[in-house]
Parts: sequence; C-alpha cells; structure tokens
Amino acid sequence: MKIVFAASSGGHFEQLMMMKPLMEKYDSVILTEKTEYSVGQQDCKVYYLKQINRKEPLFLWKLLVNTILSLRVYMKERPDVVIMTGVLATIPFALIMKLFRKKLIYIESFAKVTSKTQSGSLLYHWADQFYVQWEEMLKLYPKAIYKGGIY
Repeated sequence: MKIVFAASSGGHFEQLMMMKPLMEKYDSVILTEKTEYSVGQQDCKVYYLKQINRKEPLFLWKLLVNTILSLRVYMKERPDVVIMTGVLATIPFALIMKLFRKKLIYIESFAKVTSKTQSGSLLYHWADQFYVQWEEMLKLYPKAIYKGGIY
C-alpha cells in the first residue's frame, strides 16, 4: 500500500511528522509546500507544492499550478491513500484522490479546539475518515473520529 502524507508547512507539517512510524511502515511519500526552510532529511520521497495564501493576488494562479503539480504526483506515485493535516495547498491533491476513488484521511488541526478550519469544513464531506484531536470538536463534526491528539 502506498500512502501520501500531505500537509502545508509549519504546524500542519509538524503534526504530519508525528506519524513518522506509520511512514516507515508503508511505502510513503510526503507532499508539502516549498518554503525558505527545508523539511530536513526524510526517509521517503518529498514533493513540493507552491506555498499559497487565499488573500494574495496570485492565489488562483498558484492554486492552478498546485493542481497540476498534484496531478503529476498522483500519476507518478499512484497512491492508495492520502493522510492529510491540511491546508489550502494540499486540497487539490485531496480532490484528485477522490476523483480517482482513492482513500482520503483528514486530521483536523490540533490547534482547533472549538472551531473548524476552512480546509476541514470542505474535506469533512469528502473524507473517508475524518479525525479530530479534541473531543469538543465532535459537536462540530458529528461523524468524526476522536482518538486524542497525535502529539
């Protein structure tokens, strides 16, 4: 089974790296944003997307570029599952996975205790499994799975 672990940079990426034991167990690939700092040496292949912000003027252009890059990663790697911690840059990959009838597992941010993220709100309806890290979040996502935090 091949798994893509996808997250934007920063805290979302840090949460994703808490699943390193799972990455080591399966044929894994990391998909994240290209930033000024490196993600460090990983034991698996790393692909990069454009870092985007929905408020910047080039937002739609970068979203289109990320969709093309995501499709390339999908075609090259042919994963069975994507495990995501968000956010915007990785949404095209999630939707591509669903288009090809593959599994989408989404983990809502640890930082969200009483409100939804925009990515979580969108992907809640598409995810095969949707995890929250705080029991209070089950009020907002009633079909979510609560197993505690990944930290």
